[in-house]
Amino acid sequence: MLPLELIRREPDRVRHAARLKGETAPIDEILTLDEEWRAHLHKAETIKAEQNTLSKEFAKTRDEALKERLREMADRSKAELAEAEAVKRKLDDLLLRVPNLFHESVPVGETEADNVVLRDWGSKVELGFAARTHYDLGESLGIMDFERAARVAGSRFAFLIGQGALLERSLAQFMLDVHTREHGYTEVWPPMLVNSGSMTGTAQLPKFAADAFKVEGQDLWLVPTSEVPLTNLHREEILDADRLPLKYTAYTPCFRSEAGAAGKDTRGFIRLHQFSKVEMVKVTTAETSMEEFEKLTADAEDILQRLGLHYQLMAMCTGDMGFAQYKKYDLNAWCPGIGRYLEVSSCSVFNDFQAMRANMRYRPARGAPPRFVHTINGSGLALTRTVDAIIETFQRADGTVTVPEVLRPYMGGLEIIGGR
Repeated sequence: MLPLELIRREPDRVRHAARLKGETAPIDEILTLDEEWRAHLHKAETIKAEQNTLSKEFAKTRDEALKERLREMADRSKAELAEAEAVKRKLDDLLLRVPNLFHESVPVGETEADNVVLRDWGSKVELGFAARTHYDLGESLGIMDFERAARVAGSRFAFLIGQGALLERSLAQFMLDVHTREHGYTEVWPPMLVNSGSMTGTAQLPKFAADAFKVEGQDLWLVPTSEVPLTNLHREEILDADRLPLKYTAYTPCFRSEAGAAGKDTRGFIRLHQFSKVEMVKVTTAETSMEEFEKLTADAEDILQRLGLHYQLMAMCTGDMGFAQYKKYDLNAWCPGIGRYLEVSSCSVFNDFQAMRANMRYRPARGAPPRFVHTINGSGLALTRTVDAIIETFQRADGTVTVPEVLRPYMGGLEIIGGR
């Protein structure tokens, strides 16, 4: 969240940033409650000061009338503090609803049409025949089943079967191996259920509660992304500066209700309630966060390049970058069957926005006051859509799919999905 001191000092800047992000920010309510909160604290402190003076007088005189006044003042001070605490709870809740600021390099715009392509890699594949969609190919090869998944779980679910399941598992293993052995990340197997404090720490709550799945009757949520447990791994901690940056990666299922995506991508293996992802998270300092953000993005790009998938790196504009992000890139892989790019990774830097919510700090030097860390995360990659891009990019005229060379050792030497 944003510091209350910043909102007091620069309310117009915060309003302007929220407006450019297409978000609402209750700045006027926050400033009103802030004044009310401080007024109650001031009254309590004033009464306490008077009470201290009167206590000294009572110690000298033992006047019973003063004793009654002291009791009355203690009650008044307690009441003011209780009022202050009640107002502070309201104030804290409103602060969680204020979006992050954005970096000066973020393009200003309102919709995805205003996003800026910074670079691309490779080129659109020339198949020499009419491209088929991943879901058409997947069903014809018997490696995807949407109809049976709908009977088992409902819409927006899918079965991966046989070589389809092997493809996803191999992709996950390949990505984890590259990130841990070459990119320097530590692999984590995190909880798939997290509490509300963790969801609040990464800014999924309160704003995005409708997009998540909650366990009925318990303070537990299915992870919408392993960003949540990975970022909260050091919640409520003060880290030593020489440990930073910390770099974590995890492969997990992810669960999203897609409440805000009604009618979008209803066909195929694209926007599901359950999908898998290899996530990367970094915890670092303010001085290094933008550099580490670029490095994390390059780590995601490395995976795409090794797979031989054409993609674009896109800088997200203010209106399309999200509530919590300070700066955000999307990596979009070309899918010739559906004839468009699919987002396979979003890489974001949050400055100290998440750290303040999760109370994650570091000590720059021995004896120095602690500072909030900066957090970064990105998909490395989202497996569902990477599977789509592979199937559509490497499809063959006979309806089979060539396995990218880097995945063949993970797939027992298999070269062609659906081959005989």
